[in-house]
Amino acid sequence: MGSALWHPFSDMAAVREDEFVLERGEDVWVYDTHGNRYLDATAALWYANVGHGRQEIADAAAGQLRTLAGYSIFGDFTNTPARDLANRLAGLAPMPDAKVFLTTGGGEAIDSAVKIARRYHDAQGEPGRVHVISRAQSYHGTNGVGTGVAGIEANRAGFGEFLPSSSRVPYDSVDALRDEILRVGPERVAAFLFEPVVGAGGVLPPPEGYVRGVIDVCHEFGVLAIADAVICGFGRLGTWFGVERWDAEPDLITFAKGVTSGYLPLGGVVAHGRVAEPFWERRGNTLRHGATYSGHPACCAAALANIAILDRERLVERGRIMETVLADALAPLARHPLVAEVRAGLGLLGAVELKAEVLETLPSAIADLALLVRQRGVLLRTLGKALAVSPPLTIQAEQLQEIGLALAVGLDELALKL
Repeated sequence: MGSALWHPFSDMAAVREDEFVLERGEDVWVYDTHGNRYLDATAALWYANVGHGRQEIADAAAGQLRTLAGYSIFGDFTNTPARDLANRLAGLAPMPDAKVFLTTGGGEAIDSAVKIARRYHDAQGEPGRVHVISRAQSYHGTNGVGTGVAGIEANRAGFGEFLPSSSRVPYDSVDALRDEILRVGPERVAAFLFEPVVGAGGVLPPPEGYVRGVIDVCHEFGVLAIADAVICGFGRLGTWFGVERWDAEPDLITFAKGVTSGYLPLGGVVAHGRVAEPFWERRGNTLRHGATYSGHPACCAAALANIAILDRERLVERGRIMETVLADALAPLARHPLVAEVRAGLGLLGAVELKAEVLETLPSAIADLALLVRQRGVLLRTLGKALAVSPPLTIQAEQLQEIGLALAVGLDELALKL
């Protein structure tokens, strides 16, 4: 018998009687209710960076729940874990005098960053700067702003217009951003949103010079550059926030996922000191925005424990150290007759994309391939035309090889179906 649970991003008519129920996790492994073991090659939803079953994080959250489980940080209220986490993140941020606005997840962080950007311009005497530019193929969560700026067209379809003052540009062109700012009018553009590596849109690395290039264009026209590090942060690209790979200094950074490795929901925005200044130095200039559970003490305690593990075990650096191992494990798949492209080599992120003719012949090919690989004991994430690989940062070389082998077998079995 199925449950009453409505799954996100799911065809419930198909899922309702065929749920895949996971029961427990340990490091890179998860187990279903039948006792079967699977290699979690996607770190759940891109976030289990330190792996599953970390007692240290559970203990930190439980200890906080026993003292002060939750309390609002509106007005002058605060708590020690929230203060400590903000200071820790500000110290890791790649911009000076950083300030940290806490949320409960990545989608909420996107909404917060865009509202901060618009209010910043308003406070600077430019209230007309409300337009937001994003990129084709981009994913910025599914809250109102995230839906409104979605670069994955299917994620906007059917909902109506959430953010009329927005537009999208090709994901790989600095010149296209410049042209769009000029088309809209620089005096109307508030912010440009970009992922250092496009995640859910296909694991698309930026062209050479792109990250620094778009930030330079933004600053040329007074537009705020918002780096969406929700997927790319906390070691996924081998640095704390991803953008450091390009020695880049954005105006705002959104984060979530890896900040707690998914043990509890938490996200936020890191603001350059210059962007925070109107709110921190001018009395009466209140940012009227925030969520009930912002700065939740138990979530912040979990984040602090998670960051301590990332730091102590040098897992952030490991995201960069293991990138070539992952690339080598996936490289042979590029020769498979069903494969259009293998993308890997920038952090512990990769994707295997199927040829267009395969998807035309069998529209369910990606979902079918994911199921075939699951039957080999490996969990991968479907991304339209590709399967994504983003394992915990604790993964070993032989386990990366296991992912590659499972994909190879799955591709061969899919070829037989075709």
